[in-house]
Amino acid sequence: MGGLPEFWSESDAIGRAVALALLAMSVGAWVLILWKGWLLNRARHDITHGTAIFWDAPELAAARERLQAIDREQTLLPLVEAAFAQPTGGTLQAQGDAAAQRTRRLRDALNDVLNRLQSGQVFLASVGAVAPFVGLFGTVWGIYHALLGMASSGSMSIDKIAGPVGEALVMTAAGLAVAIPAVLAYNVFGKRVGQCEAELEGFAHDLHELAGHRAAPSGD
Repeated sequence: MGGLPEFWSESDAIGRAVALALLAMSVGAWVLILWKGWLLNRARHDITHGTAIFWDAPELAAARERLQAIDREQTLLPLVEAAFAQPTGGTLQAQGDAAAQRTRRLRDALNDVLNRLQSGQVFLASVGAVAPFVGLFGTVWGIYHALLGMASSGSMSIDKIAGPVGEALVMTAAGLAVAIPAVLAYNVFGKRVGQCEAELEGFAHDLHELAGHRAAPSGD
């Protein structure tokens, strides 16, 4: 077999487009894998240490200052701001039950944080699902293109068939090579996001309790 250069030179526009599509998906997936791996490691570290630092602070103002120095991915500070936000007077939010409104603000803030942590997951899932079929299409088209060329030349010996067909099968292997890392990364990142979500939900619950206690009137 002549290898990849010969396969590229003998391919038509569709075969080359399939190869470029697989290359683009592979580059995009690996860039996203490296970026998300770095981001989720930072976020997990900041959540773990930031939570401990927050509760060790003597007062709320000091806790906020400490979080601002360590919460690089802004996973904890939005929850703190949501828990202790004061609704604007004359709005429906100000007229509603304080605990219910606090729950809504914390839920919205938590959803925003999780959406940022989950960014890119759809792309990885799409690459993992689509790339094998793109590679298979490239193989089928390559075989069809090779057979047409041999039929037009009048030569159909096994030696003439084996080379082009073998080169076309590389597209299936390329599709799998693109899809497998994307699927593995999707599963790993999904687990890490789930761990962050569990910690953030616990932190939000504790903030809700703290804010309610601070807002409750003290009895005699």
